[in-house]
Amino acid sequence: MAACHRRSDRRRREYFDTRLKYDPDWFGKKDRVIAGRVAESYIAARWRLGELFFGRLDRNWGPSGIQGLLLSDNPYGLDHLGFTVGTARFQLQAIVTQLDDRIDSTGALAHRYMVQHRLWTRPGRRWTVALWEGSVLSGPGREIEPWYLNILNVGYLEQLNTGTTVNNFLGLDFERHATVTLFGQFMLDDVKIEHKGPADLLPASYGFTVGAKGGVGRTGIDWCLFYTQVSNLTYRNQDNVEVPLYHFLGTGRNFDDYDQATFKLTMLHGSGLLLAPEVTLLRQGEGDPRLPYPPLTAFGSTPRLFAGVVERTVRLALGANWDRGPVGLAGNGGVHFIHNAGHVTGASDTKWVGSIAVSYRFRREGQVP
Repeated sequence: MAACHRRSDRRRREYFDTRLKYDPDWFGKKDRVIAGRVAESYIAARWRLGELFFGRLDRNWGPSGIQGLLLSDNPYGLDHLGFTVGTARFQLQAIVTQLDDRIDSTGALAHRYMVQHRLWTRPGRRWTVALWEGSVLSGPGREIEPWYLNILNVGYLEQLNTGTTVNNFLGLDFERHATVTLFGQFMLDDVKIEHKGPADLLPASYGFTVGAKGGVGRTGIDWCLFYTQVSNLTYRNQDNVEVPLYHFLGTGRNFDDYDQATFKLTMLHGSGLLLAPEVTLLRQGEGDPRLPYPPLTAFGSTPRLFAGVVERTVRLALGANWDRGPVGLAGNGGVHFIHNAGHVTGASDTKWVGSIAVSYRFRREGQVP
């Protein structure tokens, strides 16, 4: 009987910010003094062994504090249907959403959808492992087919068996909890196993993150070190609209053709002030998920990583956060030392970047009896 008990929640959080009107990535209305959006709005029904969700909520399928490779909080307002079933140690999770329509190569308006599902498990006290798959579908007048909606199916096999087109991604996440916690995420986009013709010369498309984190005794200091790499053609597809972009923002990472190493400390003061110094090394090639797929004649000359002139950035930064009740203060500032700035050989630049935020949170939650 306990498994039949249901609890329903609803939440809505508006977000007004003068920065949105100056944000080049914001696709909404900008000709107002203050731009706004609904940051969270959803209805969720929860049972002891599952959840049914519909609405808007930032999600991150990846290591904590690091953007997931295919699903993160990068896009603005990704409304979706979510489903979870399982126990505290074994869960099947899925989301399905409609991406923005695009004009395809024939000049027709193509509908686009994305489905992601994962098998999440905690096999022991220390380990957490997830196997997952993502699929992006598109086509003029296309509706999402039921064999892709079935989260027990493997989208890659359904593509082969039904003859439909889809851009598939396969992934593995892991985390081992200990004094020094190890974590990682691996994503496979496209790998050519056979090399029988020119089409098989295309380099592999993939992404991965590996790292470690821990604490320094009882000092209130934590540390995190990670390395991530996303190859040149990751996310792109021969069908140039069948890519995981929502209003030109990546549903996971916003860029490809780069690698990054970051070391970060978090230090909590007795007053509640949280400080976070950071050192980051970034190398960025000229590849971009918004660029078209290379033609067949360029497959052999397309690099796996770092197309064109590689821009190198060293970032030294400090973040701060303080919350007291509904009031929040946050700031982040740093200096970027850039070599080959703008992908111009020999060009150098130094940029100071920073942000300050003051927030006051109103909150009201309701529970459906």
